[in-house]
Amino acid sequence: MESLGKMPLSRQAAELVRYFINGVAATAVHYGVLSFNLDVLHFSSAGVANLFAAIVGITTSFLGSRYFVFQKFGESICRQSVKFFFLYSAIALVHAVVLFVWSDFFKLDYRIGFIVATSIQVSISYLGNKALVFRA
Repeated sequence: MESLGKMPLSRQAAELVRYFINGVAATAVHYGVLSFNLDVLHFSSAGVANLFAAIVGITTSFLGSRYFVFQKFGESICRQSVKFFFLYSAIALVHAVVLFVWSDFFKLDYRIGFIVATSIQVSISYLGNKALVFRA
């Protein structure tokens, strides 16, 4: 049995597990840098501290996706990183729109909206990275 192209289901499952591990690791790095920026470096703005932390977290996610999750080296790292940046920019916009519609338009709980938007984000991220950034 095959899934998402010509990859056997067992390889697809292993890739999804690696994707999950990479996401958890990148999130932990993001949070760790945010905490370091606020608690050790004493940034006066959580927003600015988070911006720097997000850059480190996204870079971690990119490197993990390239070398651990998808293991695709056919294209240069520069070309893949540009595609990754544009994909993640689009995903951030989708996340913002979903949360805006959920919370501001329909007046529903933002926490549940965040979970819905993040679920959509994770799905788009995996499929977009597989099809656009780290394709064979």
